[in-house]
Amino acid sequence: MDQPRTQQDAIALADESNIRFIRLWFTDILGQLKSFSINAAELEDAFEGGMGFDGSSITGFNAIEESDMIAQPDPTTFAVLPWRPEDGGGGVARMFADIRTPEGEPYEGDPRHILRRAEERMHDMGFDHFYVGPELEYFLFRDSRGTEVLDEGGYFDLTTLDAGSDVRRETVLALEKLGISVEYSHHEVGPSQHEIDMRYADALKMADDCMTYRITVKEYAMKYGWHATFMPKPLFGENGSGMHTHQSLFQGERNAFYDADDKFFLSDVGKAFIAGQLRHAREICAIFAQWVNSYKRLVPGYEAPVYVAWSRRNRSALVRVPLYHPGKERATRMELRCPDPACNPYLTFAVLLQAGLEGIEKGYELPDPMETNLYHLTPEQRRERGIVALPETLGEAIDALAESQIAQKALGPHIFDRYVELKRKEWDDYRVQLTKWELDRYLAVL
Repeated sequence: MDQPRTQQDAIALADESNIRFIRLWFTDILGQLKSFSINAAELEDAFEGGMGFDGSSITGFNAIEESDMIAQPDPTTFAVLPWRPEDGGGGVARMFADIRTPEGEPYEGDPRHILRRAEERMHDMGFDHFYVGPELEYFLFRDSRGTEVLDEGGYFDLTTLDAGSDVRRETVLALEKLGISVEYSHHEVGPSQHEIDMRYADALKMADDCMTYRITVKEYAMKYGWHATFMPKPLFGENGSGMHTHQSLFQGERNAFYDADDKFFLSDVGKAFIAGQLRHAREICAIFAQWVNSYKRLVPGYEAPVYVAWSRRNRSALVRVPLYHPGKERATRMELRCPDPACNPYLTFAVLLQAGLEGIEKGYELPDPMETNLYHLTPEQRRERGIVALPETLGEAIDALAESQIAQKALGPHIFDRYVELKRKEWDDYRVQLTKWELDRYLAVL
């Protein structure tokens, strides 16, 4: 099925596919997917004036006295949901919606709007595309009440060890039906851990695709009676789940990161973009690693990098620039290895783009690459080289975010203030918990 481009295309497709209900999807500021359904007969009206709803109960949206919101469906995101087969009563489709105020203005609390605004700044600076290729990892567990794994498989295993290969194949086929191109799918390093890699796309489409990917993975796991989780670190002593994020800027068909005459094949634009993300990494960390549990993954010794540096081969650095292959200029890119798949992709891509553009606009210098294993350096050696680490806890990350001018600029005052408030509350709730580890360690001896 071709992707619709206009409202009329979406209406025709709904008719052709015998669609009875259409779910309008959007996200709250923490990246949780929200939805309400309309009857297909309402589709024309929905396009014309949007559909009203009460936003006061949505996390990070407006207070009850100013709660009226409008969901304006985006026809280019119309897709039939493959896990809702037609039961004689018609199928179900979905569209992402932009959230507007009753006056028709973009709503400042809508994460999709925040990413659109970052893309506008990019266009104003002469770039046409911010391409993003995230790799979202996840675990499959026996059920949602525990962490019983389904297999003891390892990286790229394709044996009976990989109990999830059938559900992974079905998930890939479903994603393709939803208009998402998949490049790879495989078993990951951890037991019962998986990864499906989507082909890179413009940031807004990719943020929509990430939301679609997460719910599709969960729906197909549930079909098998299992539970899929994007929790960053569900198993102690095993690798956590990351979202390595490949990024590049294009001017028309030309990759703005590529320079044939540079020893790293990186242009000044590419270097400054990377320098922007490195310089602001600590202060935007609370966006791409936004949960208490995120910081159980971001610890030295696993595949999650914590040291703010870049490299070409070294996967212990925050940013990796994959080696250039002749004739593959379009593939020149940076890979940020610290985000996790439980982030809000709209806010994450927005702050990454804004940090990179800041580097270009202000002419940030990219330091030399670090090709040694950063985990093997002593704290003194890291200090000598000027290498700092990401925050060690959500509390530390929120303190850094609260002082960040680039984050305020990227998120706007509404989301920035609410986000800091919500995350401070989460950290405070966690800090006062009494854990089994403390009881086991201290009760008998203190």
